[in-house]
Amino acid sequence: MYSEVEAHVNSRQSEGKKRSRACIALSIAMFIVLGFASYGSAQTKLTISAAASLKDSLAEVETSYKQSHSNISFDNNFGSSGSLAIQIDQGAPVDIFLSAAAKPMDDLNSKGLIVAATRRNLLRNSLVLIVPLDSQLKDIQGLTSSAIRVIALGDPASVPAGQYGQQTLTALHLFDGLKAKFVFAKDVRQVLTYVETGNADAGLVYATDARVSGKVRVVAAAPESTHDPIVYPAAVVKGSRNADAARLFLNYLGSAPARAIFEKYGFTIAAP
Repeated sequence: MYSEVEAHVNSRQSEGKKRSRACIALSIAMFIVLGFASYGSAQTKLTISAAASLKDSLAEVETSYKQSHSNISFDNNFGSSGSLAIQIDQGAPVDIFLSAAAKPMDDLNSKGLIVAATRRNLLRNSLVLIVPLDSQLKDIQGLTSSAIRVIALGDPASVPAGQYGQQTLTALHLFDGLKAKFVFAKDVRQVLTYVETGNADAGLVYATDARVSGKVRVVAAAPESTHDPIVYPAAVVKGSRNADAARLFLNYLGSAPARAIFEKYGFTIAAP
């Protein structure tokens, strides 16, 4: 009788040990599975410094990208390309730089601050003269009229649109005679705002900026021969903490879905 009881107890203990080992194995398996799931869905934030003229189009491109890359989020810093380049030079943590001109990118490249192999020209744009909807201005030469008292222009020291504008007005022999009328803006979107609000009688912006506003009209386009080509280069910034993710998104910026969005906003695609 005792041996039967003892055998029964031993049997129960053996079964308990088996169940315990099975539970441990199951826990380990679940931990591994959850670990891999967590790794695959880890959130990555890409910090992008981009020319102010890209604000609307880039936001839509990012939304499109996140549909198939739900683990990616974006922290955008928009401004004049020259100022953004200075921030990167001073150590700002940036993953991708999108400039509205070659020079800011060239400056960073000369200092070894971008991954040169990732640099590519993405987009092109054009420069236009805008005025409030009720303005009577008919052409660029009309800027010399006494009726035009304030002309908004991106600060040529740091804003590519301002540099292109200065080049155009100089080529047309107008810049020196208009100096007293200029109000310099921190970026091209501030130029747009000055004209929209009537704080400036005219302004020089990109065609894409004029396109997103219902409060201004385009008087004329600057002849391409009067300024440097308006090209938007992009590159991964050296020292990016998310270099692989940055490269993937940079590749997406040149994809057909992204190009379609940029073209919808009035950009043209730069030749390879």
